[in-house]
Amino acid sequence: MTTENLEPSPLTWLGGDRRLARSLGRPVRDLLQIEASGGLLLILATIVALVWANSPWQDSYESFIHFHISLEFGSLLTIDEPLEAWVNDALMVVFFFVVGLEIKKELVSGELANPRAAALPAMAALGGMIVPALIFLAFNAGGVGADGWGIPMATDIAFAVGIISLLGDRVPKAMKVFLLTLAIVDDVGAIVVIAIFYTSNLSVGWSLTAVGLVVLVLLMKLARIWYIPVYVIVGVVLWLAVFESGIHATIAGVVLGLICPAHPLRAYAADPCVAAADNLHVGSAIAGEANPRVIRRANFEIREQLSVAERLADLLHPFSSYLIIPLFALVNAGIEVSSETLEDAVTSDITLGVVLGLVLGKFVGVSLFTWLGVRLGIAGLPQGTTFRHVVGLALIAGIGFTVSLFITGLAFDDPMVVDEAKLGILGASVIAATLGSLVLLWAKPATGARASDPVEPPHPEPAEIH
Repeated sequence: MTTENLEPSPLTWLGGDRRLARSLGRPVRDLLQIEASGGLLLILATIVALVWANSPWQDSYESFIHFHISLEFGSLLTIDEPLEAWVNDALMVVFFFVVGLEIKKELVSGELANPRAAALPAMAALGGMIVPALIFLAFNAGGVGADGWGIPMATDIAFAVGIISLLGDRVPKAMKVFLLTLAIVDDVGAIVVIAIFYTSNLSVGWSLTAVGLVVLVLLMKLARIWYIPVYVIVGVVLWLAVFESGIHATIAGVVLGLICPAHPLRAYAADPCVAAADNLHVGSAIAGEANPRVIRRANFEIREQLSVAERLADLLHPFSSYLIIPLFALVNAGIEVSSETLEDAVTSDITLGVVLGLVLGKFVGVSLFTWLGVRLGIAGLPQGTTFRHVVGLALIAGIGFTVSLFITGLAFDDPMVVDEAKLGILGASVIAATLGSLVLLWAKPATGARASDPVEPPHPEPAEIH
């Protein structure tokens, strides 16, 4: 059961009849529930960063992103980093943790749980990673930009899903699922690339500590230790171990997301006596025959009808979409744009490699591999879709904003090279979004189907992933 459309309780301020709640509180809540709102905030933050970095107050922007924050762990360890690094290395861990939760959910009960349903978008995602990387290397192999081959491989879920949502019924629902699955597989590929190819100066001691902490989390999970603050403490220590190990710290978020329990605790309670006692507590609480301990127990039993992964994703997704990602854009998209930098970018192999990799590479890779998947009989196109829809989504997949910017920071140290890559990402994302939207606006649903027709969800066998 979803709760997205449930009205707030009239006992609260938000659900009350006060004028401010009616005129401001509930409209803001409704806006944040719109799927495209995260993408819109991301665009707004990008515009603010670009305007700020090219305004008379650009020095204050530089001071803002380079403001140092120090974190001390007694006399053992001190971490002193600028705000930009804290956002990229710490806050983005939460973003990647949510990505890990989404991947786990898809593996357990979503599209990735059904191999046949996942085959076509997974194949499309593979093409959308290989072809862009090859195009980038065609321009930069052996040059100063060679390490940036991972930049055009990524698709920005927030931007892509936001644009598809704004197009409404012009895009069949089945194709929205196709894009989401493609983007999730794409995220898996990006995570693997970051973990393997953008790791340097590996510390064996810290790496073994990180592995030991992951094993500890798994043992706690097997022992059914369900007290979230304990996991938060272990997770923070795991982040610190990964940060110090040389592996990028965001991998800690992904790993924790992937091992998070994706089945409700109530699903494990097979003992009928336990179930009867649980129902007695819930019934007593509802009937008002309760004391604080009964209320706490009833609250626990009701809460545990949802898995930890679902609850954490529901809790953290707004924080990630409406705060972390816009803040990431604010501190990373502030590029100084002048006639000189634009002239350098137009002739830069790095910029050209990024633009052509994202726009042309994603278009060719996703479209070609999808066509091959259909022709080889691996899977058919989703219900109510045509290859024009595939072409439109292939272009939309060229929006590589968030993760592409993230990989840029890992691949390059030279500020000039970083700016050339960022200009390529911004330009490619605008071109891809425009072309993809135009193609999808002109697309028509397949004969005998409408874009708004409901799509029967797949019914995969329950996955044995906990």
